[in-house]
Amino acid sequence: MASYNKVLLMGNLTKDPELRYTPQGTAVANLRLAVNRKYRTKDQELKEEVCFITAVVWSKQAETCNQYLHKGSSLFVEGRLQSRSWEDNTGAKRSVIEVRAERVQFMGSPGQAKAPSPVSSAQPEVLSEEASSESTWLAESEDETHEG
Repeated sequence: MASYNKVLLMGNLTKDPELRYTPQGTAVANLRLAVNRKYRTKDQELKEEVCFITAVVWSKQAETCNQYLHKGSSLFVEGRLQSRSWEDNTGAKRSVIEVRAERVQFMGSPGQAKAPSPVSSAQPEVLSEEASSESTWLAESEDETHEG
């Protein structure tokens, strides 16, 4: 049985990258993308739809994305679809499909680096020692994103 899992996306960030570190010190960043599609209906009315997608970037590439990208940045992401499931704090089963980025290309000008944060001594969040695997960390990250 043949299978092929490849995703190519070009869009804009809806918020600044969310950089974190696993207990082992591996950088991981969530990139929230908006991908627009313009089309015409049968009546020739111009329509636009937006698809919001999360791309997960790991290691040095995650740190580079955090350093240079910001809300509104245009980028091209190449990767694969990844599905994961977990139980949230209430015991409900949750699942998500996201893009595991293998390559990120910045589409804007090289001089458009993200402005430094007002608190220069702030360190990115480090996860608790309980999150020892990539999938455990991702589940905890998803819980935090949907709380509130």
